Amino acid sequence: MASKKPKLKVISLGGLHEIGKNMTVIEYNQDIIIIDCGLAFPEDDMLGIDMVIPDITYLQKNAEKIRGIVLTHGHEDHIGALPYILKELNVPVFGTLLTIGLLDNKLKEHGILDTSIRHVVVPGETIKLGQLKV
Repeated sequence: MASKKPKLKVISLGGLHEIGKNMTVIEYNQDIIIIDCGLAFPEDDMLGIDMVIPDITYLQKNAEKIRGIVLTHGHEDHIGALPYILKELNVPVFGTLLTIGLLDNKLKEHGILDTSIRHVVVPGETIKLGQLKV
């Protein structure tokens, strides 16, 4: 019997066919990385809603597999949900100096700057998160 090869899963939790709320999950074997963690602003018919964040139920169920969150840049639709998500899933966050700087201001406002793990990545650097490299 041939051994079963692990499959690469790409799961969009937001940002497809919509503006904002960008969040993509890459899962391979026992490792998950999250790319971006953005919010969306409500549509006109969403009365009383201030912002919309991705549904992280799948991530909460698989929290032990998460190796980190990688940020592509610092726009709200890519980092805006992080203060809310990090309260539920305190995992390392990786981004450039500017992006981490923008994030730090948000985390300070939410009182979680000191408990959040952030890593500055320089352009061209490769980081290893479990079996995955970014």
